[in-house]
Amino acid sequence: MALAFSLSKDFAVSAIGSMTSKAALLGVEAIVLITVILALHMVIQFLFAKKDEPPVVPYWMPFIGSAIAYGQDPYAFFFRCRQKYGDVFSFILLGKKMTVCLGTQGNDFVLNGRLQDVNAEEIYKNLTTPVFGSGVVYDCSNAILMEQKKFLKFGLTTEALQSYVPLFEGEFYDFLSHSPAFQGFEGSICVTKAMAELTIFMASRTLQGKEVRPKFDSTFAELYHDLDMGFTPVNFMMPWLPLPANRRRDHAQHTLANTYIEIIKARRNLEEGQPLTENDMIWHLMSCRYKNGNPIPDQQIAHMMIALLMAGQHSSSSIASWIMLRLASRPDIAEELYQEQVRVLGPSDKGQMKRLTYEEIGLLNLNSLVVKETLRLHAPIHSIMRAVKLPLTVQTNKPSELESRLYNIPTPHVLLSAPGVTAQSSAHFANPSSWDPHRWEAQPTVKDGDEKVDYGYGLVTKGASSPYLPFGAGRHRCIGEQFAYLQLGTITALMVRQFKLRLADGETDVPKTNYMSLFTRPLDPAIIRWESR
Repeated sequence: MALAFSLSKDFAVSAIGSMTSKAALLGVEAIVLITVILALHMVIQFLFAKKDEPPVVPYWMPFIGSAIAYGQDPYAFFFRCRQKYGDVFSFILLGKKMTVCLGTQGNDFVLNGRLQDVNAEEIYKNLTTPVFGSGVVYDCSNAILMEQKKFLKFGLTTEALQSYVPLFEGEFYDFLSHSPAFQGFEGSICVTKAMAELTIFMASRTLQGKEVRPKFDSTFAELYHDLDMGFTPVNFMMPWLPLPANRRRDHAQHTLANTYIEIIKARRNLEEGQPLTENDMIWHLMSCRYKNGNPIPDQQIAHMMIALLMAGQHSSSSIASWIMLRLASRPDIAEELYQEQVRVLGPSDKGQMKRLTYEEIGLLNLNSLVVKETLRLHAPIHSIMRAVKLPLTVQTNKPSELESRLYNIPTPHVLLSAPGVTAQSSAHFANPSSWDPHRWEAQPTVKDGDEKVDYGYGLVTKGASSPYLPFGAGRHRCIGEQFAYLQLGTITALMVRQFKLRLADGETDVPKTNYMSLFTRPLDPAIIRWESR
């Protein structure tokens, strides 16, 4: 019995050892096989590269391509590739071949491409439609989009902008009085959270009206945050994935759209002849008609209002956060801004600092340069994409070649422009990685160019020849550019008027950039300390 048990035990140990050895051997074989396959994959890329097309950045993983390197830090990826391949190269991103065109010529090639040659709607529809809603922005033809942009310019005229500054100021001080983070004489804030709330309150009050603003409490700010998190790279390809973030996105979109529709229905039920309390954007859109004579459907108005508020809040929230972080890292610049207001604006009759006006914001030169320099280093969008609809050719120089050459770009490709690369290039800006608002005092004026085009919503400069394009160029140039400069300038002036800023204890530099959304922002936790003046 004992002998039998001993033999059984020895047999079991031997069998287990044999299986373990076989498993280990199979594991080694699998690793070798995968390594061989990947090596062959790299060799095939080299052997079958098309010489008449832009060079492709080598990649180990099929389908994935360079997604990880690009997603972690797009600018570092672009600069590395530029040094090796020049201004034009391709890389694989989740199965798609992306052709990058850098430099001012590359920006012009992509952003001012002819409508029949390149297409934005095809690229962005999957990403934007679940966020904004159907029938607007990229979920419609380009002609309809141009009409919608023209409708929305109602709230972006000079007269409208002049009326916004006191509203901005009122929202700023109301926010300080109600925010727990700003109670007392000193404290600390998560600047991304604070600026997200402040900018959405400002944008909702000015762009959407007095009636809409009370609905935008902190809860609605969180809904807009949930919408924003729908702008993730994976949603370019698979916006339908049942991810928690996508479920929150869909709930937020439905809730906000219904809020606007309720407002519109209530207004349609008003008795005729009843005076308007305020001629805001909703009233304006309710009276607009497309060129074919059709009024804008209520659902489209609701979706346009969501898109308008996100456009008026999102990039401003990110840049306002970067401005506060940069000023906290440079208290000397913040003090210069404060003294500029003292010198230029002076005290009111009551001995206090004068209230800001549209005209006075324009007199604060360093204040505007702080905004401009922050936009240079921290452009809200790092990549602008277009689908290639007809085969194209592009001229470029490779670093190792003296003569330029032509590359063919076939229809399966996606064009990608990165204006932030030129804004961070030493060819255009000395010490480009340093944040220095004073550089613009000596920098030759960076102009967009004189050529103007009307794409259907008013004359705009084509503008892609400038190395400084934080708001894009061409037919899809942001129509809210002046609104953003005014809002950011006002926030900056009011913050330095009210507070002294510094980085959180132990921090010596601003946070790194979070590239997980379509719109870049500081990586949390982005904490600054404030002290009342």
